Amino acid sequence: MILTADYHTHTPYSHGKNTVAENAAAAVEKGLKQIGIADHGFSHVAFGIRRRQVSAYKAECEAASKQYGIDVLVGIEANIRGIDGKADLTDKDFENFDLYLCGKHVFIWYDRFSDMIRYGGGNLNSGKKSKTPSKKLVEFNTKAYISVIKNNPIDAVSHLNYLCPANALEVAKCAADYGTYIELNSKKNHLTDEELNDIAVKTSARFIIDSDAHSKDRVGDMRLVEEQISRLNFPIERIDNVDGRLPNFRFTAYKKKM
Repeated sequence: MILTADYHTHTPYSHGKNTVAENAAAAVEKGLKQIGIADHGFSHVAFGIRRRQVSAYKAECEAASKQYGIDVLVGIEANIRGIDGKADLTDKDFENFDLYLCGKHVFIWYDRFSDMIRYGGGNLNSGKKSKTPSKKLVEFNTKAYISVIKNNPIDAVSHLNYLCPANALEVAKCAADYGTYIELNSKKNHLTDEELNDIAVKTSARFIIDSDAHSKDRVGDMRLVEEQISRLNFPIERIDNVDGRLPNFRFTAYKKKM
């Protein structure tokens, strides 16, 4: 299995270490056909890109694409801002971006105070192995994931269930219905073997593998994902950014209809 494209890399516009150009150069060295620069969305308090920076961000992506001869997609890793499916991008932002990832993050501006308490606060301890999430929290998180997929033309859900326990099967069913990919994130352990196997067997969801690189040396890294899927009878043909394949992204199709 050979990675064709890596759609989730970060730069100093959020909290990555290397520039757009350095990430692009690393992608060329790895033999990739495309790279997505997907810095954190506007509502991230500490590490989000700001709207006033978008012009420079785009210009760096365009310059890197010309310099290194690789498609450098202007992306964003937006934040799920609450149970009603609000994310960072508005219709006015769409023209500035090529790639729309979205996931759950901490320390963001939530849509409402109640979302900050229930969604932000409710998930604070979800990373502790000794902490079993309540049924109510899982239902809440599941609804938030499903709402954001339904209400936004998201290309992929990033690191599903990382610090946000949800019913991954139900989220994947919705993603399949709306043409949103499930990201297999090679930086974070986010789906258990059982969850990933259930998604593969019980839904028609499609997948992309991403490095979530915060430094150029990790661009194109898919070792964590390879280790997991090697344990499963996983359908490699449903991963759309390996072995020469490129995804059919929802966001691109949506913008053509605007």
